[in-house]
Amino acid sequence: MNNRKVLVTGGLGYIGSHTVVELQNEGCEVVIIDDLSNASISVLDGITAITGKKPQFEEIDLKDKAKVQDFFKRHSDIEGVIHFAASKAVGESVEKPLHYYENNINTLVYVLQELKTFNKKNFIFSSSCTVYGQADTLPISEEAPVKPAESPYGNTKQIGEEIIKDTCKIDESFKAIALRYFNPIGAHSSTEIGELPIGVPQNLVPFITQTAIGLREELSVFGDDYPTEDGTCIRDYIHVVDLAKAHVIALQRLLNGHNSSNFEVFNLGTGKGSSVLEVIRSFENVSGEKLKYKIVKRRAGDVTAAYADTNRAKEILGWQTKLTLDDAMESAWHWEQKIRN
Repeated sequence: MNNRKVLVTGGLGYIGSHTVVELQNEGCEVVIIDDLSNASISVLDGITAITGKKPQFEEIDLKDKAKVQDFFKRHSDIEGVIHFAASKAVGESVEKPLHYYENNINTLVYVLQELKTFNKKNFIFSSSCTVYGQADTLPISEEAPVKPAESPYGNTKQIGEEIIKDTCKIDESFKAIALRYFNPIGAHSSTEIGELPIGVPQNLVPFITQTAIGLREELSVFGDDYPTEDGTCIRDYIHVVDLAKAHVIALQRLLNGHNSSNFEVFNLGTGKGSSVLEVIRSFENVSGEKLKYKIVKRRAGDVTAAYADTNRAKEILGWQTKLTLDDAMESAWHWEQKIRN
């Protein structure tokens, strides 16, 4: 991967920034595009502190087609793209569907159009387990049917995959991998980068850590009447560093021409489901803090349970998770403590 030039859209975001670190660790020359709508420019310093190398950065709103065209004209030597840039909160997408469709679909189309224009071949798409909706069987394999989405966010990921698949159909030399990941949590062990939501967190773990440190009064647990052992939703929580490494392996697969078809799909998760209350207990165990939380009504768009069948990623990519739920919760807590001091 030495000196391969890679574009990471949304590269100052949570998963994007950790992936940039792993790409740079493998010797890639990374260019980041981010509009800073849900990220801080300070993340650039965190990446640089970890890797000793500052990635190129351009502040661009990918909804601006002219700016996307101009970027690719100036960076015609890019060899691969990892596309993270998207709005990503299930609950918010229910409230703001048109924003999600504009931001998640238009931006993808504009990037793909430029890749076609400049004959670029290697594309990794940040997809999601939300494409499965409430799956019929658990764990969820890549063969599980893609069901009607439970939220506009999930629908944008389904539509995104369809757009990429159709692009691959008309050009057999265009190669893409959609990585359907489950619930990323945790932070880099250096505490230089981590999850840094702007405003009120939409995801469970940063809300837990912000509550524990006193930034939020209490955590809301959305429903305790689901048909699960403790009544709370079950998800597959994957450490963000494990997840980032999978993106590098997937891109390497495309760059080396090892893909078996020009559109491939892989689940990325631990293969184990944890309930909301189990995540809370894990946090309390590793932090020594007692968390204040209350049970509230269910949230629109949430499915009961989702966790991954990880066999395909293990067998074909040679990738599997190495870090545990406790590892992730501990790193998230250390990150929260650092950024509040």
